[in-house]
Amino acid sequence: MIQVENVTYGYGDAPVLEDISYSEQEYGITAIWGRNGAGKTTLMKLLAGHEKPSKGKVEIMGMAPYNHAEAVQYVCYMQEEHPFSSIWSVKDALRFGKYYYSNWDEDLAKRLLKTFRLDEKKKISKLSKGMKSALQFIIGISSHAEITILDEPSNGLDASMRKKMYQSLRESHEEHPRLILLSTHHIEEIQPICESLVVVHDKKVFIHESMDEMREYGVWLAGEQNKIEKVVDGLSILEKSGLGSRLKVMVDVPFNDEWKDIASHHGLSIEKAKLQDYLLNKTEEAE
Repeated sequence: MIQVENVTYGYGDAPVLEDISYSEQEYGITAIWGRNGAGKTTLMKLLAGHEKPSKGKVEIMGMAPYNHAEAVQYVCYMQEEHPFSSIWSVKDALRFGKYYYSNWDEDLAKRLLKTFRLDEKKKISKLSKGMKSALQFIIGISSHAEITILDEPSNGLDASMRKKMYQSLRESHEEHPRLILLSTHHIEEIQPICESLVVVHDKKVFIHESMDEMREYGVWLAGEQNKIEKVVDGLSILEKSGLGSRLKVMVDVPFNDEWKDIASHHGLSIEKAKLQDYLLNKTEEAE
């Protein structure tokens, strides 16, 4: 479905992505995470055919998407702050979606308008940031495109609306499986519905693993400093803080029964680190 091989892309002499390789061959929901400026949006633009790689190969359904009408028919890319016409209403945008995407689900689009309380007659230029994000999500998910790419779809939405978005996304994917890629800063919220995770860092695809595996990594250990140092000797320490003779560390190991037994044996407390904190530390360690 998606194949990226040894791709480099940049602006002038400054590469944004450098010699990256990445593939997705099965339906599912994949989260794309990275710090600001890591190259997430550039990767999505390359996949959608909006940009041409400086070097290497990008293929969608076996075709290079750049300037290729047949290839991009398989893709719906809703970028953050999508460039809608300044004179369009919500209804105009949905009419465009119905015209452009051959698998368009009109009933779903109408239901989601009610879910997000969007007025069809309202000008897009008058929408709040959150409501514009909701409109972009509605078009993306209603397109039923084989490859649907959503750039920060929950941007500007409050917690209640983000929850409705995630529920709608999961239900739509269960009813009509396809490949959905979404970049997000809310990794803790989105991870329960994702099958895999892509981390873009330092111009590379730094991590591409199943979400089940990524959920397990990152362990906090706390206790007497001498005991902590003995247990974690030789391991990757992602974060640590101390107070007096006590120490707390985040270790790059899985949160499993073995580590629970180790902690118990040495009189240490143990807890699972949040995925967001783990990824922040993991990427910082790599710098």
